[in-house]
Amino acid sequence: MADHVTMERDFFTDRTVLLDPYSWLDESRAKGPVREMDEREVVMITGFAEAAAVLLDADAFSSAIAAAGPTAPLPFEARGGDISDQIVEHHHKFVGSEQLVSYDGQRHTAARSLLSSLFTPSRLRANEAYMRALATRMVAEVVNAGHCEAIRGLATPYVTLVVADLLGVPEEDRAVLFDVVTSGPPPGSLDDADAGSSLVHLAQAVGQLFSGYIQDRRAKPQDDVLTNLATAQYPDGTTPSLPDLVMLSIFLFAAGQDTSAKLLGNAIRYLAEAREMQDTLRADPAQIPAFIEEMLRLEGSTKVTHRLARKDTVIGGVNIPAGSRVVASLAGANRDPERWEEPNVFKLGRPRIKEHIAFGRGAHTCIGAPLARAEVRVILEELLAQTSRITLSAAEHGPAGARNLAYEPSYIIRGLEALHVELIPR
Repeated sequence: MADHVTMERDFFTDRTVLLDPYSWLDESRAKGPVREMDEREVVMITGFAEAAAVLLDADAFSSAIAAAGPTAPLPFEARGGDISDQIVEHHHKFVGSEQLVSYDGQRHTAARSLLSSLFTPSRLRANEAYMRALATRMVAEVVNAGHCEAIRGLATPYVTLVVADLLGVPEEDRAVLFDVVTSGPPPGSLDDADAGSSLVHLAQAVGQLFSGYIQDRRAKPQDDVLTNLATAQYPDGTTPSLPDLVMLSIFLFAAGQDTSAKLLGNAIRYLAEAREMQDTLRADPAQIPAFIEEMLRLEGSTKVTHRLARKDTVIGGVNIPAGSRVVASLAGANRDPERWEEPNVFKLGRPRIKEHIAFGRGAHTCIGAPLARAEVRVILEELLAQTSRITLSAAEHGPAGARNLAYEPSYIIRGLEALHVELIPR
């Protein structure tokens, strides 16, 4: 089994780790990039090569616990050196088993095939015209006001509307979806680490809406992603069930909304504290994509993802028995000094930056990554073009060097609860 590590702070519940997960991850990695946490019976992986190896090896590692998280008990007692058959037999008992992130093998391949045609370059280009108009208007409003709360007042409504437009959600329902998004529990909640409840909450709240959309598109096709999904077939020619399509559409909405909003908030916070970087990007907006890639590496919106060892295997020279719950830390891997020079330092134009794993790696790589990159780029272009300076509000967050920032209470997601900024027009 992996070497043991005993740490006073619990990664899954400790509020100090929430504020600064990176020092915890550095401490863990210093004792070994593959470590077992005694108090949780979970294997934590913080090395870049080791995390990538896990994510790429779908034969040895199942995604069955990806939605539920690694702290919930398995719905069966693991037996022997290969539990693949047990995972298949009991898969429906895992929390979130109906969600795409928890699918394995052919089921995942078939479901993913339904989505492969939805984020085409031509569709993203068409959606970018909407993004641009929306970003221009929303940024102008907050710049004219001279300040804003950048999470619920800018990032979350912007990405929610972008994804809603791409999917074809009627305008009259978009406010409802925004309210649901902002009221639900975060994935990986520190207050209920075993619940896996974020998408469950969303499915319960808007499942009927999306069921109606799918049935409507089947009867009256439109030029949108939901129509493509509603009329898609599996590779074998069979038609997906309505419940499966509803869960896929809800997943698309949730995945496209939450992580992009958090990434945008993290990027705005960084820029607000880096006047020279603001000036650099205003002078040369062509560098904004490189800025986004380094932000994804340094402070992406997903800290960890989870796998279940199907069979006895070895990662980084460490034995991982079948049945082990594995936490692959994307944030830890993206700051691994074995892979990145000065990993905790922001470097615009870092060599081979797109090799980061902020969007995962392997079969479950984020299918909406091109959309996330496009929507964050567009609004950052507008925000920098319409301002001469962006700063954090000292009244709300304290003075420079002693900031008070609150993060969403999640061990999975890295995102601010609120970000108050002052905006000086250009």
